[in-house]
Amino acid sequence: MKHILLLATLLIAPLSALHAAEPKPNIVFIIADDLGWADVAFHGGNAPTPNLDRLKREGVELTQHYVAPVCSPTRTGLMTGRSWSRFGVTTPVNNRALPWDTVTLPRALKSAGYDTCLTGKWHLGSKPEEGPNHFGFDHSYGSLAGGVSPWNHRYKQGPFSITWHRDEKLIEEEGHVTDLIAAEATKWIESRGDAPFFLYAPFTAVHLPVKEPAEWVARVPAGITGDVPRHYAASVMHLDDAVGRIITALEKKGRRENTIVVFTSDNGGSTVENNDLKYPDDNCPSGKLTGNNQPLRGQKGNVYEGGIRVPTLLSWPAKLKPGTFAGVAQITDWMPTFCALADAKPTQDLKWDGINLWPQLSGAEPVKPRAIYTTGPGFNARAVRDGDWKLIVARKGAAKKGEAPANETTELYDLATDPNETTDLAAKMPEKVAMLRARMDELAKADRDSVVKD
Repeated sequence: MKHILLLATLLIAPLSALHAAEPKPNIVFIIADDLGWADVAFHGGNAPTPNLDRLKREGVELTQHYVAPVCSPTRTGLMTGRSWSRFGVTTPVNNRALPWDTVTLPRALKSAGYDTCLTGKWHLGSKPEEGPNHFGFDHSYGSLAGGVSPWNHRYKQGPFSITWHRDEKLIEEEGHVTDLIAAEATKWIESRGDAPFFLYAPFTAVHLPVKEPAEWVARVPAGITGDVPRHYAASVMHLDDAVGRIITALEKKGRRENTIVVFTSDNGGSTVENNDLKYPDDNCPSGKLTGNNQPLRGQKGNVYEGGIRVPTLLSWPAKLKPGTFAGVAQITDWMPTFCALADAKPTQDLKWDGINLWPQLSGAEPVKPRAIYTTGPGFNARAVRDGDWKLIVARKGAAKKGEAPANETTELYDLATDPNETTDLAAKMPEKVAMLRARMDELAKADRDSVVKD
């Protein structure tokens, strides 16, 4: 496999000679887990998030940033710049998601001189031999599998339950998962030399199960009542504090000015009946767990706005003035954008579905309408947004070979006038439906063209 990995690192050519006078930006990409649209204070959330509020004031909010409806697909899109459907990854996966020779975002940045680190949740291959170090990260730490129980760091029950690792060696540690991930991130920042760096910090907060330290629960506003809601609010606040710790580490290291910081979520908030369901006993409080996606429709797992449109912030003090970016963006855009800013240019077609957003973000080009394609878990639903129009095609059950499902449903929404998807216009506008369906079918031709085969 070594010759394959060497080939992958050679597929990106640095262009540093063209811009030698200007230092490359550091990149810190922070992903929350299952954070709902209105779980943050700057969208009206009931838990204070002062560090994120500051990041919004001093940076740029992307108000139409889209991800997948669930976690592993979003991470696939970030790591490859391509739609998760190409890899057949539409649900949380413990098997390896990417072919060995995939030119991932960290591989591309490494070839341009970057140090790379992941601290947090991987969930693109839960075996140690399929972890982040095999896909471009110099250092990795956290959960190889999905969101873990907060204190014992176990992932559900089964063969991947023991998942906590450092550089793909399974370890046991004490401490709350949010603190551990943040501590590893700050320690790694403090250890940096002069080279530019890429830090990927996918937190497990606020994924179930939640059980916060007593001091964090005590800080929750008194108006939030009930055991699980208070722990959930504390989890949001704890996550916000962790973001603040990372930014403070950048400031102390003198690297904040030329560091791009992105904060987003892997999907919308979820509603779960039992906070501790299917997880090893960590004495987590039992009860209903609810993320807040209001006023957006839907939640984690579906392709309505509440499942795929998430709070997203971008900050780069040296280059970006505070403001709002109202253009359509998708998780697949970050790899093309970062590669452009890092002077890493592909020497072959990487089949990116994302675009370089920087010309629009910086104001060098006007915001442009575009089409983005989304697939839900098990391809049970697909959506295409083209300009302000959004088509959703969903099905229940399997179709007979060569036939369309009899129970397929089609919905059409004008997001310009109806961002919360309250009025289905499909029956009134069949021509618009037909046009968007043709666009969807064209984009869907690439589905499963890069599924792991080796």
